[in-house]
Amino acid sequence: MRLHVADHPLVAHKLTVLRNQDTTSPTFRLLVDELVTLLAYEATRDVRVQPFPIVTPVAPTVGTKLADPRPIVVPILRAGLGMLDGMTRLLPTAEVGFLGMRRDEETLEAITYANRLPDDLSGRQCFLLDPMLATGGTLVAAIEYLFDRGARDVTAVCIIAAPEGLKVVEDAVGDRGDVTVVVAAVDERLNEKAYIVPGLGDAGDRLYGIV
Repeated sequence: MRLHVADHPLVAHKLTVLRNQDTTSPTFRLLVDELVTLLAYEATRDVRVQPFPIVTPVAPTVGTKLADPRPIVVPILRAGLGMLDGMTRLLPTAEVGFLGMRRDEETLEAITYANRLPDDLSGRQCFLLDPMLATGGTLVAAIEYLFDRGARDVTAVCIIAAPEGLKVVEDAVGDRGDVTVVVAAVDERLNEKAYIVPGLGDAGDRLYGIV
């Protein structure tokens, strides 16, 4: 597993406002969208491309286009949905799948309650979206879900991560696939309730309110 921390002053600035408990939901949603667009730039650095001949108003040339099969973007519901627009802004031709997962607050295990994914992901570059990588259980379960469908190239885009969760993902993935985690920051630790410290609270609640 590879870890990439986006070291950029604009990322740090937006993340600071995002963390602030006084930031309202509309501003929080806007900042998540902007942050994910910046993270997506880093996450797609190794996206597969192929030569593409075109004719400009001046002369023929050979450019570049995304290679087939198209990449697939998979937000983990519900909080990952708030990251989708920011990601597809850079990958407008990507397909979009959905994976519904939630963490059992007592066992801390990931529970899958919905999926909308192709049965065969062989040869596809997959981009998982989840704002928080806390215990790592949800992300590991999502990666396993993609692996079971033939995927071997998975990039997870998260806003923040805990060291404990990163270790869980690294241990679980092993050498079974090409997995990259792209984050805006790695925080200090998890607290006794498995929340990231200093963190930013519950991303889903701050995006959409408590339902």
